[in-house]
Formats: sequence, structure tokens, C-alpha cells
Amino acid sequence: MGEIATSNWEVILFYNPNSTIAKKALAYAKAEGFPVRDVDILKTPFTGTQLEELADRLHVSLEELVNKEHPDFRKHFGEPDLSEDDWIKILRKNPELLKEPIVIRGDKTILVKSPSDIIKI
Repeated sequence: MGEIATSNWEVILFYNPNSTIAKKALAYAKAEGFPVRDVDILKTPFTGTQLEELADRLHVSLEELVNKEHPDFRKHFGEPDLSEDDWIKILRKNPELLKEPIVIRGDKTILVKSPSDIIKI
């Protein structure tokens, strides 16, 4: 069992409240009638284990969870060659760099690219 408690009866939405797509995804999920547990990633810090679990659920590396197109990433980190632990530290200290929104329902996890992706879960 992972550190992130999931249920088939609830959608967990990890999001940045400053993100337009995240706001739309949250509204879409609620409009579809899903019970939603929304987690503001700027207020609720991830543990390293939770970040590893998200990467595993999405079948990506920790590095791939980082939005390298974010202006803060380029400004502060450039093109680093880092270890998994380093990527965890970056995401824990800079949650705004996490690719999001991420939605979990039961065993399914997706990175939302369009608000209507919520229906896939």
C-alpha cells in the first residue's frame, strides 16, 4: 500500500491554484459530480515517498515530474544532471515546478493535459 490513500469512490486532484488548467480541471470534476479531494500543492508539501509514488503511478521518472519549461526552473537550475534524491529535493522546495494537475482515483493516475481528461479516470 502506498502513502497516498486512494479510493474508487473519490477523486484526488493535486493542483497548483495559480494554474488555469488546474482550476478548470477542478471545476470539471465537481461539475461531473465526482467526490473530489483537492490538494493545493503550494500549501500541502509532498514527502519524498509521495513524490516517488506519484512518479511510479504515472510510469515516469522523478525528473519527468518536473516542469522544465517553467521560467523558475530555467532561471535557477538550467540543464542539470541530478540524482533521484536531488529531483525530490527540488520538487519539495519548489512545488510550483511539479507538472500538474495530477488526478488519482483508485489504481488509476493521470497527468491532466485538458480539463476533460478527468473523464478518463
